[in-house]
Amino acid sequence: LVIDDLLSALVGIEGRYISIKRVRGKEGYVVFQIDSSMDLALQVSCDHAEKGRIYLGLANLLLLQELTRRIFPLCEDFVLASQFVESRSHFKTGLVNHALAAALRAFLLDYQAMVAQLEHQFRLGRLSVQGLWFFCQRMMSSLNALAVLIEKAMSNNTSGSATLNLLHSQAKAMAGDSAVRSLLEKMTDCASAAYLRMLERWVYEGVIDDPYGEFFIAENKSLQKESLTQDYDAKYWQQRYSLKDGIPSFLNNVAATILTTGKYLNVMRECGHNVQVSLSENSKLTSFGSNHQYLECIKSAYDFASGELLTLMKDKYDLIGKLRSLKRYLLLDQGDFLVHFMDIAREELTKKPEDISVEKLQSLVDIALRSTAAASDPSHEDLTCCVERSSLLKKLTSLKDLDCAYSSDKLAAADVDQPMTLNITGLETFCLGYKIPWPLSLVISRKALTKYQLIFRLLFHCKHVSRQLCQAWQIQQGFRSVKILGTPILRSSILCRSMLKFVNSLLHYLTFEVLEPNWHSMHGRLQTARSIDEVIQIHDFFLQKCLKECLLLLPELLMKVEKLKALCLQYATSIQLLIPSIEVAAAESKSKSGSSRARAKRSQDRDEQLKLASENVVMSQSILYVSQCPSQSILQSLVPTQFRFVTHHLASSAAGNSSRSSTRSSRASFLR
Repeated sequence: LVIDDLLSALVGIEGRYISIKRVRGKEGYVVFQIDSSMDLALQVSCDHAEKGRIYLGLANLLLLQELTRRIFPLCEDFVLASQFVESRSHFKTGLVNHALAAALRAFLLDYQAMVAQLEHQFRLGRLSVQGLWFFCQRMMSSLNALAVLIEKAMSNNTSGSATLNLLHSQAKAMAGDSAVRSLLEKMTDCASAAYLRMLERWVYEGVIDDPYGEFFIAENKSLQKESLTQDYDAKYWQQRYSLKDGIPSFLNNVAATILTTGKYLNVMRECGHNVQVSLSENSKLTSFGSNHQYLECIKSAYDFASGELLTLMKDKYDLIGKLRSLKRYLLLDQGDFLVHFMDIAREELTKKPEDISVEKLQSLVDIALRSTAAASDPSHEDLTCCVERSSLLKKLTSLKDLDCAYSSDKLAAADVDQPMTLNITGLETFCLGYKIPWPLSLVISRKALTKYQLIFRLLFHCKHVSRQLCQAWQIQQGFRSVKILGTPILRSSILCRSMLKFVNSLLHYLTFEVLEPNWHSMHGRLQTARSIDEVIQIHDFFLQKCLKECLLLLPELLMKVEKLKALCLQYATSIQLLIPSIEVAAAESKSKSGSSRARAKRSQDRDEQLKLASENVVMSQSILYVSQCPSQSILQSLVPTQFRFVTHHLASSAAGNSSRSSTRSSRASFLR
């Protein structure tokens, strides 16, 4: 009777003398107990026995009860495993748990087959309690290890990566028992089969096939690739696909590589470039075994995806050509285009920003492009223009992520931006843009383009200041040629020449000593780049270095440079207003053709104007005031401080380029 009850208990069924008690508060947990009626029945049988055999019967009774209790843990583990299989056989619990439940079900079928064989032996009268205990030993350790695993899985409600981590850790903990470890490794392989299929689709196709959220890579579908060209703070590349917290322990070291591989394949897929890693028998992810073959497969997939995307970007989408085009226009490498545009757009650019027609400016940009050497550039049609609503300094203040210390308080205290804000025109706010298609927007994002535009605005305004000073100098040279207003014009001309030399030296430094060498350095590094992430890093480093060396990340220094430029503009404007430039210039620029009488008439008019100008005491005093006031009061208080900062910056910049003689000469000229 006891053996019959034990055989029933082994498959989770109550018997005549063995009962099952469920543990309160713990689903699936049961306790097997020996019913008190079993003791009474055995006691009665002992009372009817012969007196000399009573003690022997009592000893057998105690041994029988002990062996029965020793078999109970095996029965309890079976019930727990059966309950786990039943609860995790639904797909809603996840593919990993579903696969683990299937593997456990197969194991329990083997267990039930063993119980059926023991029952057959019992029916033939060949099985005792001691024999039953002996035959159960083989299953005791295996089922107990699985029960421990199941308890942890149920208590933590694990799924996906957490279940795989649990299986992996439990297998490593059983290093001393080869049979149990082999069983747990088999369970791990079975449970990870579904996970491997998800991993294969990601690293070989760039697709997340994760219906129950078990994969360690998450997709944020709210982030669209269009945000790269529209949002300065776009996080598409960083957050469209990201790593979750639950990464399988055996994939920790290659998780970033796996993420990047799928991202590269996904970019190509969104470009309509259907590419898939060529699969062979050796490249299939079969298991996370100890031979680490899966790591080699992942590395091969990464190398393939990285090379394919880089080739696609460079060949089909001409990444280097686009960067060269940005250099040509936004870094003012195409000089004739800019000069022609500033000539034909002068009237529109002198208006206030809100009065400027962007459409008209765009048409003027197109005219300038078609009328110069830029017409041969196939990318010139991607060039656009825009008009900002704030000055360069205020724009820098609004960009909080730049590695500088701009603040609105310092800007107000410096009193630099206030006059510019009141009299701001399109010359201070005009900016070029560029149409960047996908997938080039990964490298040339809205943030990168904004940095290009900051440099363009600085260079464009410097060009404008230089042109204004050139006009003032030409007017003065017209008066000096006829030796009129000698002392005032001489002093004003010297000051104008100094200002012009300063602005031209600044432009030379920015273009030939900062932008040009840094661009060539970036170009050389891009030729050896092996991935798009490396290309993005190189390009961002180039922009950051250019911003810093162009003084845009040095607030105190840039404010003083802007003050000097504003002073130069005020001087040039004053000279053009005080001296009758229009008449003099017109008289000098007339064609030599025509009758001698007409030439004589023009010469007479010019002489009369010059005579009036020479006799105009107010004009002479005004020119002297304009020439002396800034040089004595403003420049003397500003320039030493300005050059102290410039000297410090250029000295630190020149330390790494001491071998460049041209750099030393140009920077020395700039310092002078």
